[in-house]
Amino acid sequence: MNLNKISRKVSFLLRHKEGFFDEHGWSDVADVVKEIQTIYPDFDEGTLREIVFTDEKGRYSYNQDETRIRANQGHSIPVDVELKKLSPPEILYHGTATRFMNRIEREGLNGQSRIYVHLSSDEETARKVGKRHGKPAVLRIHAGRMEQDGYEFFLSENHVWQTKIVPASYIERMNEEIL
Repeated sequence: MNLNKISRKVSFLLRHKEGFFDEHGWSDVADVVKEIQTIYPDFDEGTLREIVFTDEKGRYSYNQDETRIRANQGHSIPVDVELKKLSPPEILYHGTATRFMNRIEREGLNGQSRIYVHLSSDEETARKVGKRHGKPAVLRIHAGRMEQDGYEFFLSENHVWQTKIVPASYIERMNEEIL
């Protein structure tokens, strides 16, 4: 079994499949296993547990007795994953591809097909995200100023900072020579 491919399917179910999770993003583990078994008949709860606990990005969380599971962020369907509203560091980072920069410089950042814009605490994580989309561009986000101006920030279980939008006036493009 290719755990990476299965993890992508789990991610899709828990983030984007209408009616598969409740208003807080939770699904029954048994339902996830049953759904994945339609493609991978040997899939079981042990394999799901391995995916959850070895996922480098910490995409998933179990409830306390491990009978329910959810994606920590990245939903395209409105859910309340009970994110912690916190004051962000003064600077956060966003990774994207250079081909999107003209639009971002005009319009800022929004969640696109997701509910929130995802931001990281460090440049390296943002650079890795940007590389997934093409030639990377790392943006410095003036999160402290944003918060002072009334924007809210949330921190997911796997330490991804999130906000609804980032207006262009709070975005600073980093020098590509250092990327």
